[in-house]
Amino acid sequence: MIETMILQPAVALMIWTMIMWAWMYATRIPAMSKAPEIEAPSKLVGTTGSELRSKLPEKVNWKADNYNHLHEQPTLFYAVVIVLAISGHGDGEHALLAWIYTGLRVTHSLIQVTANKVMVRFVLFALSSLVLIALIFHATMVVFGYLE
Repeated sequence: MIETMILQPAVALMIWTMIMWAWMYATRIPAMSKAPEIEAPSKLVGTTGSELRSKLPEKVNWKADNYNHLHEQPTLFYAVVIVLAISGHGDGEHALLAWIYTGLRVTHSLIQVTANKVMVRFVLFALSSLVLIALIFHATMVVFGYLE
């Protein structure tokens, strides 16, 4: 039986990722328009994000960095959530761990895009990684028949 409770924090993290997408563009487009060394954004051809980075304020780049981060490790989170949901183990402690992971990632985002304190970010990332490891361990136990 599919257990969908664990899908709620996954969808919440997807929503948060799109909020970060909007926040990134809400700050990046005006910054591009104000940067004297960038020609009109509508006339840019072939420019990459890395080329723009040096021309934009770091506080603007932090949003883009975080948006990219939300497409890295969380992909494992989405996969493990689906495995636990379809195996009937998407409730209880697994759903709680998924909510904790989502909360830690949102908090990590807020720190990165505002103060960007590296040690605080590191601790949040490390904690979220440990939660993800626990979810992957539980999924391993389920898939290989050690947890019914």
